[in-house]
Amino acid sequence: MSVIQPDMDHLLSQVDSKYTLAIISSRRARQINDMIHGVRDQALLSMPTSEIAKLTSTKPLSLAMDEIAAGDVGYERVKDSFK
Repeated sequence: MSVIQPDMDHLLSQVDSKYTLAIISSRRARQINDMIHGVRDQALLSMPTSEIAKLTSTKPLSLAMDEIAAGDVGYERVKDSFK
């Protein structure tokens, strides 16, 4: 048995479906990953290795899920234009 944080029920209460949660979390994780790589590339010139390790110790998907649970990440449902 594993413990998932944040709680899946809480995450699903923030969105309208589990599919929306998957899309939002993956897109946000990609943004975080891109940001981390940019910071890491710049930091290699000026930051100690221990500081870089602290920055990149949490996985981007975990950070994205935490942001969704906190309500920091939102989405807008676009009306389907295909008919």
